Amino acid sequence: MTFNEYYQYYLTLHQNKWCRRLHVLGNIATLVYIGAVVYFGAWLLLLLAPLIVYPFAWGGHFLFEKNKPAAWNNPLKAKACDWKMMWDTLTGKLEW
Repeated sequence: MTFNEYYQYYLTLHQNKWCRRLHVLGNIATLVYIGAVVYFGAWLLLLLAPLIVYPFAWGGHFLFEKNKPAAWNNPLKAKACDWKMMWDTLTGKLEW
C-alpha cells in the first residue's frame, strides 16, 4: 500500500472534525514540548516527544470517532499521516 493509499484510509478514521482538531492540538503541543526541551537543554526528554500527541489523538478517537487509532496497527505511517492531516487541515484542504 502506498503512502497516499494509506492516507486515504487514515482519513476515513478521522471524519469527525473534533477528532482532527485534537490531533492538530496534540501536534502543536508536541512542537511546543520539543521547543522547550531544546531551550532548556534537556536532550534526554526528546525521547518522550513522540508520545505527547497520543492523549489528544486517542481522546479524539474514543470520544468522537468511536474507533481504534491507526497508530495501533501501523505507528510509523500513522505518525506521518497525522502530520500530513495537520498540514491539510491548517492549509484548508480539510475542514477545520
